[in-house]
Amino acid sequence: MSMIKIPKRMTTALINSLTAGVVPRIGLEHIAVGRKYEIEALLRDMENIAEGGAAFKLITGRYGSGKSFLLQVIRNFSMDRDFIVADADLSPEKRLVGTKGQGLATYRELMSHLSTKTRPDGGALEVILQKWINGIQQTVMKDMGLRPGDPALNLEVEQRIFLVASGMETMVNGFDFAAVLTIYWNSYKAGNDEQKQAALRWFRGEFPTRTEARRALNVGVIVDDDNWYDYMKLWSEFVSQIGYKGLLLFIDEGVNLYKISNSVSRQSNYEKLLMIFNDTMQGKAKHLGIFIGGTPQFVEDERRGLFSYEALRSRLIEGRFGKEGSMMNYAGPTIRLEMLSYEEILHLLQKLKSIHAMHYQYEEHLSDVEIIQFMEQAASKLGADSLLTTREVVRDFMDLLHTLAQNPDMNFGELIRNRSVKSASHDPDDVQDFLAEFEL
Repeated sequence: MSMIKIPKRMTTALINSLTAGVVPRIGLEHIAVGRKYEIEALLRDMENIAEGGAAFKLITGRYGSGKSFLLQVIRNFSMDRDFIVADADLSPEKRLVGTKGQGLATYRELMSHLSTKTRPDGGALEVILQKWINGIQQTVMKDMGLRPGDPALNLEVEQRIFLVASGMETMVNGFDFAAVLTIYWNSYKAGNDEQKQAALRWFRGEFPTRTEARRALNVGVIVDDDNWYDYMKLWSEFVSQIGYKGLLLFIDEGVNLYKISNSVSRQSNYEKLLMIFNDTMQGKAKHLGIFIGGTPQFVEDERRGLFSYEALRSRLIEGRFGKEGSMMNYAGPTIRLEMLSYEEILHLLQKLKSIHAMHYQYEEHLSDVEIIQFMEQAASKLGADSLLTTREVVRDFMDLLHTLAQNPDMNFGELIRNRSVKSASHDPDDVQDFLAEFEL
């Protein structure tokens, strides 16, 4: 199948990531299949967030069903639409709240992964602040006809910065947030790099004690395990005031909350999740989107999952009219991912075949019939249900492509016959029926 030319950097990232069984950070638009309705629903959420609303979505699905892939696709779409994004994977060390600073650890990871369209790989905090200040300076010079170095320039810039900062003061912890914004501007203007870095450390949640923050910045409050989400609301408000559409947080591996063995600690995390859910759904947060990925067990297990916490269960349980199957409801707080269909996986493997050939500069030679034979063998090895576990199939297919490319004397038939796992019985009529359905 013909494809548009994809940059080498992008094909390299795609091939390396998919071979290793991880989700690529770039180029996903070239391999995305299915998920039309899920993506449309999430894009509608983004439109609401851009208008000052908030959104909360749980993305659930079996391991390998594409949760992380979908989150990454939406992350990339968001940056293209002038949102600021941040992502983090939960783990035993990173939770929503914890007695050993696990909530703060999640905040720190989100801040380190802060990304924009021009800085998509994280570390965008200082870039965002400098772009804001430079933008104000350029606007003032244009509007007032001022030149760099004019005393009136700094005065007007300072007034406009104070205007943004003062708008934050009525929010929880907003006064101190505004104070550090002002400190950052003054140190930026004066060329005081030490003070500027101290302000950045405070924004990133890196001060371990209030005493150290007071000594460095004369600010008596720091980001900690209890208040980190309040600071995310401050960031969403701030970025919306300086020209971005909003702030989107992508938090994956929610199953790590389910795995917390201590019931009190687990409940504390669920209480924090409930508070975040209520904030976004009741309009207490603005320009903020929170998207959490996890397994169905993490959500629906009534002994340890979110459904074990009645307040969450009553909010997340599916209504009578939006059941799984042909009548899905994508407007609710939970999006349940079905496994990709046989046809969608075929389409994906066709794309991967073309990208592999493009990257290694050889003529495509695998036919659609051979790709279907590969899929049938995968079914015989993994079982019919696991066939649709995309991660397993893709890793196996990348292995096949690499092997064929590096052993040009071996053809597909030989490789399939030499597999240690016997292929499923192959009925040529079934293949022809399948090909005919898609006019292949």
